Amino acid sequence: MARVLVAGESWQTLSLHIKGFDSFFTSEYKEGVGSFREALEHGGHSVDFQPNHVAAVSFPDTVEALSEYGVVFLSDIGSNTLLMPPVTFAFGESRPNRLVALRSWVADGGGLAMIGGYLSFQGIEGKGNYAVTPLADALPVELERGDDRSEVPEGAVVRTTGQEHSVIEGLPEEWPLLLGFQRLVPREGATVLATINDWPLLVVWQYGQGRVLAFASDIGPHWAPAVFTEWSGYTQLWTQAASWLGQETK
Repeated sequence: MARVLVAGESWQTLSLHIKGFDSFFTSEYKEGVGSFREALEHGGHSVDFQPNHVAAVSFPDTVEALSEYGVVFLSDIGSNTLLMPPVTFAFGESRPNRLVALRSWVADGGGLAMIGGYLSFQGIEGKGNYAVTPLADALPVELERGDDRSEVPEGAVVRTTGQEHSVIEGLPEEWPLLLGFQRLVPREGATVLATINDWPLLVVWQYGQGRVLAFASDIGPHWAPAVFTEWSGYTQLWTQAASWLGQETK
């Protein structure tokens, strides 16, 4: 089974409370990786998790360092977090471009997945901003410029496309509803395995010697409600995805 690195899936909230004359701030830290990590570990994969603030400092910046892993999942982590480590942003110190290293690692045989969210692909107000990075070349989808989100509070219909593939083997044709997604366009040579409101949801391809998967929605709230994360197919989907990305299955 694969050794997996999951980067992102965390956030901090700063709230201002005003009560008449007085005001004060409160802060809260949360992680959204729980159900996803449990799914991968249930399938036998080992998982290292780097929340956004840890990935900013510690995400591998060379092919050699990345080679400790078979699979990397980027989930709700903007390109700036990986392109500007604190020593570069604050002190102007030169560091390797981690997205160049990640692209090279995939070309050499690594397995990469980008999961949708407010800071994935292009993201809210375009702040994910992967379209102009070196990593865009490795993705199996073309990215819009600007904000690429579609919010679907009533629920978006998810269906497989009839393609036979180990990532979706044994899963039903229709999946539980999701509440939003990124508008992605598959590249020539990529395979669309599932759609959401007739847009590509799950897209895969080969990049060099490696494999890449794009998932246009989330692995947790709010786009992925409990009906999706608690669905029996959720664990099967991500276990099989990690196995395929790690080149354990065809």
